[in-house]
Amino acid sequence: MKSKSISLNFIMNFLLTASSILFPLITFPYVSRVLGPTGTGAVAMGTSLVSYFTMVAMLGVPTYGIRACAQVRDDKKKLSKTVQELLIINLVMALISYAAFFLLLWLVPAFRQESALYTICSAAVVLNVIGVNWVYQALEEYSYITFVSVLFKVLGLALMFLLVRNSGDVLWYGLVTVVSSFGSAIFNFLRLRKLIDLYPCGNWNFRRHLYPIFTFFFMSVATTVYTNLDTVMLGVMKNNEVVGYYNAAIKIKIILVTLVTSLGTVLLPRLSYYYEQGKEKEFLSLVSKAFSFVLLFSIPCCIYF
Repeated sequence: MKSKSISLNFIMNFLLTASSILFPLITFPYVSRVLGPTGTGAVAMGTSLVSYFTMVAMLGVPTYGIRACAQVRDDKKKLSKTVQELLIINLVMALISYAAFFLLLWLVPAFRQESALYTICSAAVVLNVIGVNWVYQALEEYSYITFVSVLFKVLGLALMFLLVRNSGDVLWYGLVTVVSSFGSAIFNFLRLRKLIDLYPCGNWNFRRHLYPIFTFFFMSVATTVYTNLDTVMLGVMKNNEVVGYYNAAIKIKIILVTLVTSLGTVLLPRLSYYYEQGKEKEFLSLVSKAFSFVLLFSIPCCIYF
């Protein structure tokens, strides 16, 4: 497989990151004015709650899958088998996550009151699974990822102004949020047949993935708890209105973290490929550049804000 330009990949991923930042910046003033803090807080609460079930469904595949697929990207047969194994694991875990999710809605009265909204938000679980974004990242298809993602961001922007018109349109806001963030997963899944053989390979070996998957999973648990538990706890202890105000404040933090970490996503598949090929010099050079980039942007951001 021909290697993509790291510079082009970074530019594409930066545009992808920028679009993810611009969408909420454009829509939030409008949505907060129309729905108020209670409406925006309800969707923020649903999104944060669903993120835990998405984390369980995906396990550590979003990170491990990039590495595993990048290492065999030059062999279509091995790549197809690896993708099928990881996708099956995700599908099984998604079923378990949905069972736990709907059980939680039934058992907790506060969640049951918002069951319609939370069910809409839960579409993120299945869309994350079938979106197999990690395959496209492993193959460094950043131009495609960026194009499709921006397309759905624009679609979401249009739907936002068309469907969210008054304070009662909270469900529409939840639906638009899911579509703009994860709608590209449908295109990803349909296009997957161009990259791998979807016909079952057989002789699957799931066991070889379990240890690294759970290693990355526990890392993602720490990250998800840190980034989402505050919102869920606040929603349980207080109400959606308080969550709405709090969610407005932490958007600045999310924007900064997304910008600083954007390069790591681009470099992971290339670093995995270099490691598998034994190219130690290229590997270390790229790691050094990555640290320099993070320090160059993160320290000024911390000092300024």
